[in-house]
Amino acid sequence: MEELDIQVRVKTRHLPDHLPSDAKQYAFAYHITIENKSNETVQLINRYWRITDANGKTSEVEGVGVVGKQPILKAGESFDYTSGAVIDTPVGNMEGYYEMERENGERFRVPISVFRLAIPSILH
Repeated sequence: MEELDIQVRVKTRHLPDHLPSDAKQYAFAYHITIENKSNETVQLINRYWRITDANGKTSEVEGVGVVGKQPILKAGESFDYTSGAVIDTPVGNMEGYYEMERENGERFRVPISVFRLAIPSILH
């Protein structure tokens, strides 16, 4: 079966006011755009994330859909959403995949490359 062209773009930002000032954790938002560049209709069924902080502590998140939805993307359509992650260090990363379903019921994975979570002052 041919691979479908599903593109995933990620933008991240630090949320300094999201946690109490005495919290020893760091909150980040990530905005994701999923674009169906194939000529088939697909549905996002499940998600999987591996979140790793700078100490190498890893947590895994998996579940149905994204932000409570299982979007259906027709050819040329895209879906945007914003979610968040909290880690113990000012820098970390995330990677994972979406499990998608074709109209014929066949499921496939769309890998999401590693992206960085970092507070801006760390990167100077």
